[in-house]
Amino acid sequence: MRIECSVRQGSYPLMSVMPSQSFNAFCPDWATALLNGFSQIFLQRHPLCGLLCLLAILVCAPALFGGALLGALAGLLTAQQRGYSKADRQAGLFSYNGVLLGLLLSLFLPWSVLLPPLIIAAGGLSAIITQQWLKRAQNPGSLPAYTAPFVGLGWLLLSLFETLPSLPPLSPALSATGLGSALLQGLGQIMFLGYPLAGLLIALGLALASRRAALWALAGSAAGLAFSLMLQDNSQALLGLGGYNCALVGLALGPQARRPWPPLLGMLLALLITPGLVALGLPPLTAPFVLACWLVRAGSRIFGAQARDDVPCAPSANPPRLR
Repeated sequence: MRIECSVRQGSYPLMSVMPSQSFNAFCPDWATALLNGFSQIFLQRHPLCGLLCLLAILVCAPALFGGALLGALAGLLTAQQRGYSKADRQAGLFSYNGVLLGLLLSLFLPWSVLLPPLIIAAGGLSAIITQQWLKRAQNPGSLPAYTAPFVGLGWLLLSLFETLPSLPPLSPALSATGLGSALLQGLGQIMFLGYPLAGLLIALGLALASRRAALWALAGSAAGLAFSLMLQDNSQALLGLGGYNCALVGLALGPQARRPWPPLLGMLLALLITPGLVALGLPPLTAPFVLACWLVRAGSRIFGAQARDDVPCAPSANPPRLR
């Protein structure tokens, strides 16, 4: 379900209803835009959802909190200074990539005086890229940006700088408790938070925005968890690393789908794309989610166009417009 028609087609899909006016009455415009930026990571426009996402970072990874907030502010202020659409700014469309970049850089790069300016520059550049994407994606047949600016800039920055050595995480035991924790961690890992509490806070935020979206996110995380366990990759599965891209696919394709096959196909594609990226030496980040959704959307339009062209009563000189 889409919200305000003032938000452009082809932007990051928005699938939640507007929050109650009582919350907006006590929340300044800039704070609403900032919180919406956090909720847009999960394809929602809901300040309370964004607040719970922000709380998940603060509680579970306080060292990443400053970078996430700085990246969000950089994207929002860049959009404001450059005069981008207020409706798009309020929707959080210029902040969510900055949040992810701030989290990524704070996690993988050592602290130095250059880190905050780097996060600010990356967050601002992600807003500019998003605006250019929006300008060129006004056709209903265009592909949404999703987190493509974050993925592209993330790959570039990680290749330019020496990252901190990563310690092998401790894999929890395969048990009912471990599986439940992994299900929630699949949501937390979207923001690099490998903690069940983070996933629980995010799930609560999604439920406030849209119970259907929350169910699809959990279903995606469960699908990735099950597939990783089938491949005997228990470490990845129980840390939530197999489920976060599938959770995002569920959020992007599930709530709008009339049938379950498109989101399920997208989840399968995301799971198949991930090992290919690893083989190329690229960190997956959220690239499997982006590529899988693009493939499903492009395929549905192609096959949908063929189906309409085969309708006998469709006039050949004026084919139905693709959506």
